[in-house]
Amino acid sequence: MDGDLVSVIMPVYNAATWLRRAVDSVVQQSHRNLELIAVDDGSADDSLAILDTYARADARVRVQRQPANGGVAAARNAGLAAARGDFIAFLDADDWWHPAKLEMQLAGMRETGALISYAAYWRVAEDGRVLSRVTPPARVNWRDMLASNFIGNLTGVYARELGDVPFRRIGHEDYVFWLEQVRRAGAAVRVASAEPLAWYLVRDGSLSANKLRAAAWQWAIYRDVERLGLLHAMRCMLRYSWHALAKRRGGSAK
Repeated sequence: MDGDLVSVIMPVYNAATWLRRAVDSVVQQSHRNLELIAVDDGSADDSLAILDTYARADARVRVQRQPANGGVAAARNAGLAAARGDFIAFLDADDWWHPAKLEMQLAGMRETGALISYAAYWRVAEDGRVLSRVTPPARVNWRDMLASNFIGNLTGVYARELGDVPFRRIGHEDYVFWLEQVRRAGAAVRVASAEPLAWYLVRDGSLSANKLRAAAWQWAIYRDVERLGLLHAMRCMLRYSWHALAKRRGGSAK
């Protein structure tokens, strides 16, 4: 897998404040055979100019511009359509990676035969404070994933042989994506690492910080996307609530 091409998909929208940190964490990976597909989603700040600077300096950086702001799901889908890699990874423009992340995940996938890899990560505030460490289970299947999105999107890597799943314009679009990919793969495996391999920025007023909205989205996924019966959905919702609390306290759940 050392020679396999990894396509890293990064949606970008008015992210100039954090963008350089995110892009640097990709192009400085110890696994060098990668392409960064940065999809500018109609930014009105300096994001596009920053991306163009990186693209001129590093041929692995490819910049695409959406004709209009269409949201993160559409931007990721545009990136998937352009990706040429044997493996796909995602990173939002305000998050960042450990320099050995891809190398360690590809090695772990080679050792275990897993088609999906994920990792532990830090949740950090805008002022740099560490809010919690998120350490998901060592292995998850589709039923496990109904309890919580154990695959932080910034840590997930999947083998392209699984096929691409389009992101849906729905709350928790990354959760719906990984639910389907894990269903296809049968299981996913956490990389063996003594430390988290990514940093997730919890921005003030972000959608992920709105607990009531997130809970409503979760219920809609159970009932409208996964078509769970009422009692099954209620049991899953209780498990989701417990895991959400554990995540913010630095427990073992995503």
